[in-house]
Amino acid sequence: MKNILIGVTGGISAYKSANIISKLKKKGYNVKVIMTENATKIITPLTLETLSRNRVYVDMWDKTPHFEVEHISLADWADVVLVAPATYNIVGKVANGIADDMLSTVISACKKPVYFALAMNVNMYENPILKENVNKLKKYG
Repeated sequence: MKNILIGVTGGISAYKSANIISKLKKKGYNVKVIMTENATKIITPLTLETLSRNRVYVDMWDKTPHFEVEHISLADWADVVLVAPATYNIVGKVANGIADDMLSTVISACKKPVYFALAMNVNMYENPILKENVNKLKKYG
């Protein structure tokens, strides 16, 4: 069974992540989810926990008892990471080595393939800074 880590960011398309998770689970994939704090303002972690049948990770400093370094264990667990939706913000963070939340930190520690499903306003999508950041990420593989 393939382990898929879904990163959900704070774009309006975050609600579509529920459908992605549901379809992956129906196909037999093991799915875990990391949400940015902004994503939780659009769709609740409870919705994605119910669909994935796994805990949803949001806060790096969660007080829930655990006995591992979660950002490392999640990075090791995943066979692939899909960031959907991938906002302008997360692309910029990852392309420039910023790891200041659970999702960007896991991605920085992950040696597996990371895919970004870009979702943003057309003006943002056409911004030359985004294009530069996307090219940077492609260069890194």
